[in-house]
Amino acid sequence: MLDPRIRIVQGDITQLQVDAIVNAANRSLLGGGGVDGAIHRAAGPELLRACRSLGGCATGQAKITPGFRLPTDYVIHTVGPVWSGGRKGEAELLASCYRQSLALAREHGVKTIAFPAISTGVYGYPLDQAAHIALQTVQTFFQSEAQIETVFLVCFGQRAYETYRQVSRELETS
Repeated sequence: MLDPRIRIVQGDITQLQVDAIVNAANRSLLGGGGVDGAIHRAAGPELLRACRSLGGCATGQAKITPGFRLPTDYVIHTVGPVWSGGRKGEAELLASCYRQSLALAREHGVKTIAFPAISTGVYGYPLDQAAHIALQTVQTFFQSEAQIETVFLVCFGQRAYETYRQVSRELETS
């Protein structure tokens, strides 16, 4: 049974009123395309200034900044792996993005957090495999977590939403 604190939603992560949103960032943390660019635009130039002071971020790791003009207290920046066929540790690096982001959230008293579909855009991670990793990693986290109340897995498009819902159904029956 999938933990009821995990919610799959379709929408724009920059509009959610949660304690923290996760940014699928690049290693520089200085903005880019996709969700990264959308978060930087919505947060305003203060986010870029804050990210400059962080010195980048390694793949699989996470760093935190204020949310600035976003309706959230924090932005947790994590760098997902570029898909290389699955033979370069991509699955472990992607799972680490979720674990590291959740650990930072816990350290900062976050109760509600929203994740995009990390690495599934220009980084090319297969959506169904990424959804499995996201759901399984969050599910495992909740086995020993009481502080964080809700994790939203935010799908920007219909295809991503349907894929995440299908994977969640598969996990519930396995």
